[in-house]
Amino acid sequence: MKSWRYIALHATAAAAFIFLLQRYALSATFESSLLWALTFGGCAAGLAYMQSNR
Repeated sequence: MKSWRYIALHATAAAAFIFLLQRYALSATFESSLLWALTFGGCAAGLAYMQSNR
């Protein structure tokens, strides 16, 4: 159960970071920022899952 918490935290942090970067630093639209956040969050979750199973 501890690994699932780690995966969720990793995905949330990555999604929040890329959303804020896209939305405010790069002045992207809300929809574009949300799409990138979901993409990067999913990739981060996959990486965290792979790392937790090493």
